[in-house]
Amino acid sequence: MQLPVQKQILYWGGALVVLLLALWGVGNAVMPFIMGAAVAYLFDPLADRLERLGLSRTAAVVILTLCGLLLVVALFLLLVPVLVRQTTALIETAPEMFQRLQLFLMTRFPEIFTEGSPVNSALSNMGQQISERGGQLVSTVLGSVMGVVSMVMLIVIVPVVAFYLLLDWDNMVDRLDELLPRQHAGTIRHLGHEIDAALSGFVRGQGMVILILGTFYSVCLGLIGLPFGIAIGVIAASLSFIPYVGVLVGGATAIGVALFSFWGEPVWIGAVIAVFVLGQIVEGNYLQPKIVGGHVGLHPVWLMLALTVFGTLFGFVGLLIAVPAAAALAVLVRFGVARYKESALYTGREVPSPPAPPTMVELVPRGTTERARQLAQMSRDVAVAQIHREEHLAHLLEKHQHRQQAGEIPDAEGPPSPSELWTEARDSLRGKDD
Repeated sequence: MQLPVQKQILYWGGALVVLLLALWGVGNAVMPFIMGAAVAYLFDPLADRLERLGLSRTAAVVILTLCGLLLVVALFLLLVPVLVRQTTALIETAPEMFQRLQLFLMTRFPEIFTEGSPVNSALSNMGQQISERGGQLVSTVLGSVMGVVSMVMLIVIVPVVAFYLLLDWDNMVDRLDELLPRQHAGTIRHLGHEIDAALSGFVRGQGMVILILGTFYSVCLGLIGLPFGIAIGVIAASLSFIPYVGVLVGGATAIGVALFSFWGEPVWIGAVIAVFVLGQIVEGNYLQPKIVGGHVGLHPVWLMLALTVFGTLFGFVGLLIAVPAAAALAVLVRFGVARYKESALYTGREVPSPPAPPTMVELVPRGTTERARQLAQMSRDVAVAQIHREEHLAHLLEKHQHRQQAGEIPDAEGPPSPSELWTEARDSLRGKDD
């Protein structure tokens, strides 16, 4: 006797709630393990490629681990101190830049920016708020990374966890596949492949875009001599996963700093503007289409919502799991919508249920039961297609009637036949293409 679907949903839903409660309870203590799992997931395709080149799994993992450690050490020695120092200095300088902007606007537009006017007060408050909130943000992030979980844990635990998970990644995937509920194993595998495609496409592709843009912006702004150029370039590149937000925030900040630093030298101000214009052109026409492509399926608004919700609920750990959770939820929502459109709740008609798997010993020649199940599945697919065709014909008929009422086509004697509707729809599409 099969377990009812309602009970299966209840059991698996309860397991998910227990997992979320456990994640919320352990808090930042589990962060090194999540980071190690994320590193292993990101480097698994590289390990597989090295295996195909002839290396053993152990040798491939050792090489990738050493390269990753060298990269992290180089970043912490060269980039992180400069980035923290410039970001802190930029936040501390913000009130002074807003005061300069306030004096400039009061000089040019005295009738609007008078002393005590709402606009004038808003500018003053904005600079003060940026200084206070920015300082709190930097201290919170640094406190989450370096205070709650010490640097020793990050340096030791993350590489060790990543090493062992990467070494045994394929075996773990096979063992998880064995634990899938047999009744829904095929569906779960299909959803898992879609989640993996969405997540890997976004993380690996967008990560490469961010790395290229961050290097381009930082190097160009540094060559121009713009103060805080590295921090501004990293901020603009980090926000580039949201269309136009990265270039707008980074460009506005860079132009504001350029006006503050290069006032009276329009050549350098124009050079700063040209850097962000060129970066936007390269990103939109080459980096995004070539590296990320159109198969990701993670809408920026959906991603921002996931970051906000998971960051609020689970803190820094929530930010780490927000992207995988957003990818999984997006795939599950699309799967649910597809099932809804096939259901009687959407079509208004009872759809034949899928054929049940065989539950008795097959005493007939091999393949007979499988053939019967295939015929039953084909019958169900034909019934669903017929329902969709009738719905489409009803939509075409309604559209035809609207066009008659609008006078686009002459009134006909009686309703048109299905073949006439299809011919009319085809001619309409050809007319649009022409």
